[in-house]
Amino acid sequence: MKAVVPTLALAVAFVATAPAGSAAVKVGAPAPAFTATDNTGKSHSLADLKGKWVVLEWHNEGCPYVRKHYGSGNMQKLQKEWRAHGVVWLSVISSAPGNQGHQTPEQSRAYVAAQHAAPTAVLLDAEGTVGRLYAAKTTPHMFVIDPNGVLVYDGAIDDRPTTDTADIDGAANYVSAALKAGMAGQPVVTPVSKPYGCSVKY
Repeated sequence: MKAVVPTLALAVAFVATAPAGSAAVKVGAPAPAFTATDNTGKSHSLADLKGKWVVLEWHNEGCPYVRKHYGSGNMQKLQKEWRAHGVVWLSVISSAPGNQGHQTPEQSRAYVAAQHAAPTAVLLDAEGTVGRLYAAKTTPHMFVIDPNGVLVYDGAIDDRPTTDTADIDGAANYVSAALKAGMAGQPVVTPVSKPYGCSVKY
């Protein structure tokens, strides 16, 4: 698999979402729409990403389950691997001000650099609007959206719900499995799983 040097992710602030009253997030249905703006003023919207595979990763730097995947380099490896295949990887921080994991744009950029993380962008969702739109429950909580804008996976990163880095080897990674199957035109074997980790700090 060809390696790429990822560009530094841009911290972005959430500015708009789908209208209130949108249908609950559901695998097999259109993923909830959102629009966000990065710290240079560039707009990011799910509608603009149509035609691309998209991964949403809920994140909290203080959560031991998140640290399991970042401290081991597992999440960074996945980000680089799938971005090399054209996947747009968006990390989402829905921690409210004063709660564990909340970051300002400046803190987020420094954190991304220190972790050698490689998401396409980091969405700062301090009001929890995007998180509630997707009913994100844990950090990490993972979603995969296909090029048609349809949600094809919702759940855990893998089948080892522990904080032990030793459990990463041999784990069944649901996100990679969903992307591989989808890109091959095959059905996703496990489209839904129970997310594990720390609760999202809304």
